[in-house]
Amino acid sequence: MNKPKLTYFDAPVSRGEECRLALHLAGVDFEDARIKPADWPAMKEQMPYGGLPVLELPGRPPLAHSNAILVFIGRRHGLHPADDFEAAIHEGMMQHVEDLRAVVAPTNRMGDAEKRVARETIVAGFLPAWARYAERNIPGSPFFGGAKLHVVDLKLHMAVRWFIGGKVDHIPATIFAGYPKLIAVYEAVRDHPGVKSWYAKD
Repeated sequence: MNKPKLTYFDAPVSRGEECRLALHLAGVDFEDARIKPADWPAMKEQMPYGGLPVLELPGRPPLAHSNAILVFIGRRHGLHPADDFEAAIHEGMMQHVEDLRAVVAPTNRMGDAEKRVARETIVAGFLPAWARYAERNIPGSPFFGGAKLHVVDLKLHMAVRWFIGGKVDHIPATIFAGYPKLIAVYEAVRDHPGVKSWYAKD
């Protein structure tokens, strides 16, 4: 291996996509290894924690978990605060996104009837509360920390994008419409030239 390799599923979503975006924005020439779901069971035990994404660097052991990968990329390439306390504030919001995924993602594996009930419950309680806490803790504009994009913004963007297209059954696309700071971060990342260039290459 002579350049970094990021392994994730062959889909422009979630934890893997935010890491791809971070590497792209950092100007890193990396191998974008995209695996098919059918190939995953045979690979799972080879991963450090049995999950994806995983970042491999020449001469280093594999690095797993999206927040660890994002913070590493961010620190190395100026996409994460240098100040320890400010960095911790950003990492708190990154964990908040992981809390969202931990609640919603398991519903993807439910049958239709069970999924409807679970997601209607999430819409009634968890998601508005999650967005309210996110809104309360976004200090800057248009990005989380102000004028400059950081890796936390990529994570928030992917969280909002998950729902805003209206493709998550039983969860309205407008679920975050009443949270202007959250939507502003989503839109600022969407409109960032570096992000646009990532999607323009496909």
